[in-house]
Amino acid sequence: MAAIETEKQRGRYAALAIAAVVIVLGIPLWWKTTETYRAWLPFSQISELDSLQLQLSVEVEVVFSRGTLSPEQQKKVPLSQTREQEHQVDGKTMLRYRYETKYRTATIMEEDALNQPSAEEADLSLHMLSESACGSVVVYIIPESSTLLPADVKVYVGKRRTALLRATPFEGAGGLKEVLSALEPQVKQVANTMSFNHQDILAALSDRIRIGQVSKESLADSMRALKSSPGYEITFSLLNPDPKSHSLHWDIEGAVNNYIQPLLDKLSPLANFSVDSQILYYAVLGVNPRFDNSVSAYTLNADSLAHVINPVEARLGSNAASSNPVLNFLLYVPDAYHSPLFIRDHSKREVPSNAFHSPRWGGIMVYNVNDMYEPEAEFPVDISINMAKVMGVFLAQLRLMLGVQKTQPPPGFVLQSPGSAGLADWELDRLMWSRSVENVATASTTITSLAQLLDQIGNIVINDNIAQQVSSAVTSLQAAVAELEAGNLAFALQYSREAILASERAFFDPSLLHLLYFPDDQKFAIYIPLFLPMCVPIVLSLLKIAGEIRQRRADKLAKKD
Repeated sequence: MAAIETEKQRGRYAALAIAAVVIVLGIPLWWKTTETYRAWLPFSQISELDSLQLQLSVEVEVVFSRGTLSPEQQKKVPLSQTREQEHQVDGKTMLRYRYETKYRTATIMEEDALNQPSAEEADLSLHMLSESACGSVVVYIIPESSTLLPADVKVYVGKRRTALLRATPFEGAGGLKEVLSALEPQVKQVANTMSFNHQDILAALSDRIRIGQVSKESLADSMRALKSSPGYEITFSLLNPDPKSHSLHWDIEGAVNNYIQPLLDKLSPLANFSVDSQILYYAVLGVNPRFDNSVSAYTLNADSLAHVINPVEARLGSNAASSNPVLNFLLYVPDAYHSPLFIRDHSKREVPSNAFHSPRWGGIMVYNVNDMYEPEAEFPVDISINMAKVMGVFLAQLRLMLGVQKTQPPPGFVLQSPGSAGLADWELDRLMWSRSVENVATASTTITSLAQLLDQIGNIVINDNIAQQVSSAVTSLQAAVAELEAGNLAFALQYSREAILASERAFFDPSLLHLLYFPDDQKFAIYIPLFLPMCVPIVLSLLKIAGEIRQRRADKLAKKD
């Protein structure tokens, strides 16, 4: 009996030892080796980004020239004023605009510059004296008797960040406070024209807010332009459907250098651009033009233009090595049997440029050459394309596609043409304000969506590279918001670009694919056949030991009684 009891005691100890090893060592080791690695993410900071509160600060400098202030008024200058506007767009988006206006009198050199015979020359002379900071606005108040502006012009906006504002008779009398009060509405109009307005910013936030809050014009401009991207591919294509009739020659390299490249150089702070060109032979339109006897020409109606792009696009090819958006600009030369060919709008009137554009895709221009040779000419006819005419149209379309909105000036305003640069400095500032806000909104939405996804699905691995990208995006977003608040537009745009790049790299990381991981029910299906045969004997042994212990306690109680 003693040997049997010893053997039972040894079995109990063995079962307890095995259970202790499984519980103390086996389960923690299995749990540690099979757990999903999830690097630390700044969830608290990301949750703060879900509520977007932006402050845009603009520095406005108002310079009084000789003859606009009395000697007593000049003694109280310089001074500064701050004006703020707050817009609660929705529950999660709030915009605050801060205009810091500084007043001073013109220097001797600025007075000499304002004595130039024309406003354009004065604008250039003022630019040579000092270059204004990116995002700032400088308004020069000139006397009512000044000959720089025509009599019916109140404000002249130059190619840089400078505007000339004609003083009204009231501004020469009364106190300085009255003068500034009379100037404030006009200076506000100039600032809204040269920096940004509320509708521009709402259009930049159109993916985040209700569309009904955005005006139709601003929304149309926003939908026409490509979304912000680190780079863009621009392709110019010459379509020659009838090489047997026309031998076309175009100096595309020289035209790009003269007309397109200055604009792209100006836009270099926003994105990287690459330009290429090609000639496609026997490429025809997807629709057949109709012959109009009243004008003895073929016509394309506005309703049929939508069917032109798809057949032509199949011939254009694609750049598989780049993920950047592509802008296509096509020059179509009709064959001899369908010339001349004119595009008509919805009102059945001929389009002066004989071109049209498709939002976020590009533009097509029809170039008629039938009047460049006689009917009895020998084919193929050598034809040199007027690139100045063509690039004038493509340049206007490119500005629209890149988000350079056509500014409608208030009455009495004159906007100087940007000239060969293709873009005025203040137009670049307007685009940079919109792109900075758009980048911040897009990056914050991407990061918050990623954080919600990772919080809901706990078995997705968060490696160190993703955590680094997320932290970098959050840091860049915070820096961009701070720079917008400080009025440093160039730095704000730079940080916003870094934020959107880092957020997209983290969001589209291949390791975040949920299909690479097993759901919990599949894990149980795999582990139960492995652990159940081992756990059943251990559990039964422990239950038997527990039963014996209870039986002993019951026997002891019975003996005492």
